Amino acid sequence: MPAHAERLTEPSVAGGQETAFSISSSSEVGRIGVVDIGSNSVRLVVFDSLKRVPVPLFNEKILCGLGRGLNSSGQLNPEGVQLALNTLKRFVGLARAMEVQRLDLLATAAVRDASNGSSFVQEVESLCDMPVRVLTGAEESRLSAEGVLSGQPNARGFMGDLGGGSLEVVALGEGAGEAWATLPLGPLRLMDAAGDDRKKIMAKINHQLSDQAWLSELKGRDFYAVGGAWRALARIHMEQTHYPLHMIHGYSMNQEEALELTGLVSQLGKRSLASMTGVNKRRIETLPSAAMLMQRIIELARPERIVFSAYGLREGWLHNLLSPEERERDPLLAAASDWGAREARFGDLGDQIAAWCTPLFPDRDAEAERLCLGACHLSDVGWRYHPDYRAEHILLRILRAQELCIEHFERAFIGRALYSRYGGSKNAGILNYTRQLLSEERVHMADALGRALRLAYTLSGGDPQMLEVTVLKREEDCLVLQIPADAAVPPGQMIEKRLSSLASALNISRSDIRQV
Repeated sequence: MPAHAERLTEPSVAGGQETAFSISSSSEVGRIGVVDIGSNSVRLVVFDSLKRVPVPLFNEKILCGLGRGLNSSGQLNPEGVQLALNTLKRFVGLARAMEVQRLDLLATAAVRDASNGSSFVQEVESLCDMPVRVLTGAEESRLSAEGVLSGQPNARGFMGDLGGGSLEVVALGEGAGEAWATLPLGPLRLMDAAGDDRKKIMAKINHQLSDQAWLSELKGRDFYAVGGAWRALARIHMEQTHYPLHMIHGYSMNQEEALELTGLVSQLGKRSLASMTGVNKRRIETLPSAAMLMQRIIELARPERIVFSAYGLREGWLHNLLSPEERERDPLLAAASDWGAREARFGDLGDQIAAWCTPLFPDRDAEAERLCLGACHLSDVGWRYHPDYRAEHILLRILRAQELCIEHFERAFIGRALYSRYGGSKNAGILNYTRQLLSEERVHMADALGRALRLAYTLSGGDPQMLEVTVLKREEDCLVLQIPADAAVPPGQMIEKRLSSLASALNISRSDIRQV
């Protein structure tokens, strides 16, 4: 979270009475839901629980268009209001049916700025018997930034969260200062003010950005893009470049690529946009202005990369509710250990296996150590699949799983390691996904780690004690496995075979089992 931001208080309950969704402490939370009442859409997301990396169980969005016409009328769109009321009543009913234990209704720019916003809130609270928190511009900016940082803690540069009615921009990371702004640059508001006149749209963009001189001070850092219209740009680029993964979170473009894309999209008409692969038809109307806005921000800030984040206000709200200790946890390791504990046959043995494998990679850097530990936590989650398909299925699951909030190269490394752990062929075409995302060094490390994991489970049968009493080490041109002579499980032919396979992956010429 930016250094200036203060921890937000929780919303009060309407009338001072607890609702069916109100609870006393986060430790009691099972399923938790957030309703985002935005300028363009109203969305309900239900997460499995309040934790470091919550997993979305249900996600539904209705394009109500509350902010359509707001710039000229000063009021919420009447048709949008009725659709939003019907949608919110349904969402609250859905949350009750799903036994959601806590539900928060958050309203943003359109409700905040409209002259009839307060009467709309009163109507929602009466209809749904639920409080609505109308976020200030500062709160919306802080939550969006916290959402980005919850998924990408090392983010350095600035974040831009583009909604239908507003753009929130916040400096991120150490040395970023306390710069932030909430600007009336959402596509709906721009089109309401300027129609399809792109010169007028650009003039309004330039006018609003002219006071944000701090953006130019972040030259060479990264720009983290949040919001549906900008995610649509990422999808277009993925299609154009035949990118191997269709995962928005963590996808990036360099400055030159982004300027070329936004320059193209900002000039296209509706018919041309509709013909492009990857364009959601509901986004056609807002894409040109969203592209123009991104293009101008890039020209001002000159970021090294544009990185897309699937995390924003809703995830920031949940992250805000966690304890300081929980917020500090690494999102990869938190999600991997949670997943391993939930689905592995023998519980989460990640820490024990990682310690056992440590001598295999003496020169690993901090990033490699973290990736290896994440893979160790997930090393037994593929056991439910048929043996002939385990390797392929676990690779695809890691590449696509929403349980993990990680970079694409991290998905590729862990997926490839687990593919190897389940005996997948290293020449299979499915591995092309990972080769495009990993260096040759990381490819070899992932393959070797997978064989080490395979050996660990064959040796221990999931018993952590066997990992504690045995030692795996490198001795010049020999890979040595030391097993106590009185070990509960003596060595056998399969241990020898898998030790030899691991030695081969490490380019070690010999392997030896020694009983000591």
